[in-house]
Amino acid sequence: MKRWLIYGACLAIVLAPLAASAAVASSDAKFMKKVAQDGKAEVELGKLAAERGASDSVKKFGQRMATDHAKAGEELAKFAQDKGVTLPSDLDSTHKRLHDKLAKLSGADFDREYMRAMAKDHDGDVKAFQREAKSAKDHDLRAWVAKTLPTLEEHKQQAHEVMASVTGKDASASPRQK
Repeated sequence: MKRWLIYGACLAIVLAPLAASAAVASSDAKFMKKVAQDGKAEVELGKLAAERGASDSVKKFGQRMATDHAKAGEELAKFAQDKGVTLPSDLDSTHKRLHDKLAKLSGADFDREYMRAMAKDHDGDVKAFQREAKSAKDHDLRAWVAKTLPTLEEHKQQAHEVMASVTGKDASASPRQK
């Protein structure tokens, strides 16, 4: 009996650091869930833009969003699984409403609304990633954020440029560009 207690204690000592390393701070888990939700929306909306966009620039941007955010989502899903964080599997109500709204539009109206949404979303995404790059408790999450941030910054810049081309407004004059 003593032998089993000793084995059990040794096993607990060995496994404790592994369990602790998989735990993620609640703020990091919340960030991961939000990013997963937003990323799923970017993929779905990007596919919609690739199909429904009137201008080639909107179609290409939509395809890039679908491709890049799908890749980032796969990386995040694997990372979250390793850390024991369950990510949402469906779009939230806000993203569903936007998808439904855009699905009813076509032509230049679709292009303008989609690109406005993408510029706004990427402005917020970049800010959130910049904050998380400084405040993430998990070292691995911080590294993933730092690796992903330059792509999001490119998306933000491209979103503003394409938005300017479909709305006729100068992208550099946009207050969201900051």
